[in-house]
Amino acid sequence: METISFLDLFQGIATLVASEPKVMIGRIFLMLLGFLLIYLGSKNVLEPLLMIPMGLGMSSINAGVMFLEGGKMGTLFVDPLMADPVDLVNIMQINWLQPIYTLTFSNGLIACFVFMGIGVLLDVGYVMARPFQSMIIALFAELGTIAVFPIAVGLGFTEQEAAAVATIGGADGPMVLFTSLILAKHLFVPITVVGYLYLGLTYGGYPYLIKWLIPKKLQGINMAGDSGPVIGRSQKLIFAVVTCTLLCLLFPVAAPLFFSVFVGVAVRESGLENFSNLIGETFLYGATFFLGLTLGVLCEANTLLEPTVLKLLLLGMLALLISALGGILGGYILYFATGGKFNPMIGIAGVSCVPTTAKVVQKIASSVNPSAIILPQALGANISGVITTAIISGIYVAFLR
Repeated sequence: METISFLDLFQGIATLVASEPKVMIGRIFLMLLGFLLIYLGSKNVLEPLLMIPMGLGMSSINAGVMFLEGGKMGTLFVDPLMADPVDLVNIMQINWLQPIYTLTFSNGLIACFVFMGIGVLLDVGYVMARPFQSMIIALFAELGTIAVFPIAVGLGFTEQEAAAVATIGGADGPMVLFTSLILAKHLFVPITVVGYLYLGLTYGGYPYLIKWLIPKKLQGINMAGDSGPVIGRSQKLIFAVVTCTLLCLLFPVAAPLFFSVFVGVAVRESGLENFSNLIGETFLYGATFFLGLTLGVLCEANTLLEPTVLKLLLLGMLALLISALGGILGGYILYFATGGKFNPMIGIAGVSCVPTTAKVVQKIASSVNPSAIILPQALGANISGVITTAIISGIYVAFLR
């Protein structure tokens, strides 16, 4: 009987030993990073719905490397670089996540499902009640999306690649996924992974930025008196239909995302409860789960050890930082313009990580002043941020495609 060695039996360890030192270290680091994401998600420091499946996927993909045919190393999860139609059909029968990736992820369908779910959750009445205020904040909070573009070009990226990475500044994961698929498909995996990793960090990092830049006295400003006009369901439905049609007319390349978010709004405002439950629960939670899981298994060491990934990491962080600073600047401008009645923290809610940034500012306001209510204004800025990010992404794609 042929002797079976320890490394033959445990191929994950065998491939780790056989890897180049930098790949081995990268795999170990990513396994540990996956553990950390799960821990931080379970403690609600980062967004748990995304970070827990993403962290487990990240750990598993870097642990589960084996020897395939011809001595090549690989996994039984997914091959994001597979392009040949015949090979793709064959690999879909082997890699268990390949059908999910190929049929929903790489064509942007999963992003549209998420946007439909977000649309069902959005109350556009918050925007309609304060359109000027909401759009001012949203425009300032897109500063990173605009400022990082020339910086990325200066670092050697093409205009298409620079635009794709700049969209991270909008903190809108589906939009990052969609834009990078169209403008920089070869960098789609690292840009999307970096984008979603940093979106998770907005949950834990932005509160510190607020506390450093906005005095406690201003954090507790109560805006409960600014209720705004009452917006009826029919008005919201008309707004959704007209806005969706107009945006699709102006930016056809981003029409799938505009349609997805506003069909969710239309379902909500039409009172179609069965559809609302289907889209807002089944579609949204299912898409979020598989989005996090797929992003995690795309974090394979060989993919993320490319030299450009470090630049993407830095540019992604810079884009979100500049957007946050721009939002706070817009908040301060409205604070002074209203004679101190506007809570400047709302500015950071214009960074369109819905509804995370809006919940963050309300939580901080409540901790300083338990009677402070700023969530309606924050959600107005939040929803305007989604629309503004989509418009800027549409402009990038229209000019650079």
